[in-house]
Amino acid sequence: MWYASASGLLQVRGIRIYTSGEMEAVNGTDTRLKCTFETSTPINPQTITVSWGFRPLTKEREVSIFHYQQKPYPPIDGPFRKRVMWAGDIMGRDASIIIREVKFSYNGTYTCQVKNPPDCEKTPRRGKTCAWH
Repeated sequence: MWYASASGLLQVRGIRIYTSGEMEAVNGTDTRLKCTFETSTPINPQTITVSWGFRPLTKEREVSIFHYQQKPYPPIDGPFRKRVMWAGDIMGRDASIIIREVKFSYNGTYTCQVKNPPDCEKTPRRGKTCAWH
């Protein structure tokens, strides 16, 4: 059995992100990692970005496994090469991905981050802060 964990709900300045939380997958199957979001400002498909990260159970450092900005950018190397596919719809507020033929080594924590620049705000001392996680 393969396990994945992701945070269930996080709210930061106008954007909410929802994931499936902890889930299981059978070794060798395709698995959808669901990530949906709500934003308090209009979505601009030219500027919104989605990033997925992975932290294996055996390591502390998170690695990037997928990026979306106007189009999907699957990983070009590493263990997720040719295994991560975009399954989302930005205008439908869906940032989900599919991991094909999961392996035991994919056990760990997956992080979905969505940045919608209209949800950014300027603060005098800290500069520009964007709502994402």
